[in-house]
Amino acid sequence: MTFPDTVPHDSPPSDDDAADNKPHPLHRRLKSFVKRAGRTTDGQARAFAELGPLFLIPYKPEPLDLTAAFGGRTGPTVLEIGFGMGEATAHIATVLPETNFLCCEVHEPGVGALLKRIGEQSITNIRICAHDAVDVLDHMLQPGSLAGVHVFFPDPWHKKRHNKRRLIQPEFVKKLAGHLQPGGYIHCATDWQPYAEQMLEVLSAESLLRNTAEGYAPKPGYRPLTKFENRGLKLGHGVWDLVFQRA
Repeated sequence: MTFPDTVPHDSPPSDDDAADNKPHPLHRRLKSFVKRAGRTTDGQARAFAELGPLFLIPYKPEPLDLTAAFGGRTGPTVLEIGFGMGEATAHIATVLPETNFLCCEVHEPGVGALLKRIGEQSITNIRICAHDAVDVLDHMLQPGSLAGVHVFFPDPWHKKRHNKRRLIQPEFVKKLAGHLQPGGYIHCATDWQPYAEQMLEVLSAESLLRNTAEGYAPKPGYRPLTKFENRGLKLGHGVWDLVFQRA
């Protein structure tokens, strides 16, 4: 099944197969995204123009003052990586109004869609950085500055020869763990069982983290069921949540 908040599972980049024997950019330089095609609608473009100046955080390779970025709001900050069209992000931000959400997404229509939701729902605790999350982690966020990280339904790269492209790899998890406060958490979710198994293996191997469950976690109440996920569950498809905490 395909979720609106993720790269389509069956849509690898063009000329992918021809490049199988070449080093992937993930291994030349760790990245958190794959570029997708898409058209920005008129409503999304208006949201960019009207709300972008208030809710977009420009990427700058210098430490970010999180309190200032959120307009003087204090409180825990959660980093969301790859929010797609922002449906789940907007829901979670309204369910957890005391938490600040710094959201990274490079897909322009998705950024526009979340800005539109922010305006329609009068959400104040979201800021968006339309840039690679790896750069944001490396240059804008201080170690120990995050209360949590959300990575929901990243591209599972089904084919075995493409598994190396998956986001949840040891190097990236170590980077995430280093940015968590003591007691902070990483919450991943996937609908592809082989990827869930890899996530569990990689997260369990990181010494800074401990599993909050025996294996996979119950879905936390703040994460909504999308209509696509709900339909998949009715058809017997699985969804796996993993919640690991900084020791």
